[in-house]
Formats: sequence, structure tokens, C-alpha cells
Amino acid sequence: MGKSGGEHGDGSGGEQAAPGVTRRRALWIGGGSVLAAGAAAVAARDELAGWWWRLPGNDKPRTAGAVDFRGARWVAASPENYRRADRPADYPIDRVVIHVVQGSFATALRVFQDPDHEAGAHYVVRRDGYLAQMVRELDVAFHAGNRDYNERSIGIEHEGFVDRPESFTAAMYASSARLTAGICRRYGFPADREHIVGHVEVPGTDHTDPGPHWDWDRYLRLVRAELHRSVRATEGPHARKGQPGPG
Repeated sequence: MGKSGGEHGDGSGGEQAAPGVTRRRALWIGGGSVLAAGAAAVAARDELAGWWWRLPGNDKPRTAGAVDFRGARWVAASPENYRRADRPADYPIDRVVIHVVQGSFATALRVFQDPDHEAGAHYVVRRDGYLAQMVRELDVAFHAGNRDYNERSIGIEHEGFVDRPESFTAAMYASSARLTAGICRRYGFPADREHIVGHVEVPGTDHTDPGPHWDWDRYLRLVRAELHRSVRATEGPHARKGQPGPG
């Protein structure tokens, strides 16, 4: 979340329209019926591509409590804070967005379980490295404040505050880096600053996280070191249930 001034739980991680021509604007530009029909056809096609899983037999099976990253604990977000999908079949995944909660781990779990919050992330990382998964990677979490980024990314929240460097512990960096390396490996994109970004870098956002104290050089070194390790046979999407841990 990480809005300036210490705000959290304001719901502004939800989906805004991606930059570009909206349906309404497309109807007016040029003033022609051909353009309007073409814009409507493109919009309908894009909408259908994102909702095809609703057709009978296309919904990918879900296992209650299963996690995408071994060691995470499943804590379900409210269905109001994400959109059910079948990524990467319907939306390719090529980004990780790094967030800071502007609050505690418990606060993040609570607000992402609140149906009125209108925002949620896939993962939350505690300062001691403990991980909760709240939305499946299959699904589109409302975390970035930009629809295109929501559809193409995994959102990772971190306990703490953007103006407190002590929030970012060695255990947190190490745990988050292992998670991000696994995501890069699963979806085949590089561990660089084009594909691993801060919430502040998402177009159209007014958030400042992860803030000036987040050590990007350190984080990317850790992610790349994990990627150079052997692929763990025990890690894989939707493969295992997370083990209970301290709340």
C-alpha cells in the first residue's frame, strides 16, 4: 500500500483504467460510426479474453489451502479484493510489484480480508520473513491501482513503513527475494528493474512505496543469487499446502 503520510487501508490499490483511449473517448474521437464499432469490437474481444474461464469446463481446479510458494501460509483475501482468472493462460505474468504496508503484518491481513477495502495483494511478508499468501497467482489481485499492471503482475506487500529503514530486515529481504526468484522462474522473466518494480513506479499511482529506504541493489542481488541455485523439487505452483505458523 504505502501511501505518503502513513496511510493504509484506503482501498486505492484497486483497478483503474490503463492509460490510453477509453471506450467513451473512442466513441467521440473522429465522430464516426465505423470507429465506434471498431472500438466496441476490440473492447468486447479483450473482455471476452479475460472472462473465457467462466464458460463450463474452463475453470481451473482450485485446492483449498494450496499455495504457490512452499512455506507460505494460506490466508484468503476477500473475493471483493481480487478478480478470479486463469493466469498466465488469459493474462501473461511478467512483473512483480513491491509494496510496503504502512502498518503491521496483522493490519495487512485484516484489511485484505475486508470486502470494503477494495484492494489486496498476492503475498504479505512479515519482518521476520514469515509469508502469507492471500490471492492465488492464477487470479488478478487489486494491488497496483492500474488494471494493466494488476493483470500482468504479482503483488508482494511487506510489513513496515516507508520512512523507517529499520522496517526492512535481513530476514524480510531474504524471504521476499526467494519468493520473487520463484515467480521469475515460474513465468520466465528476468530479475531486473524493468520486471521487478515498486508501487511508486506504476503509471497513474499516487503511492510512494517501497520508499527511499528499500535497498534495490541488495534485493536484486538476493533474487539473482536464488535464481542461480538449483530449482527446488519441492517448489511449484499449487503443489502443496502451507504449513501453519505464528500469526
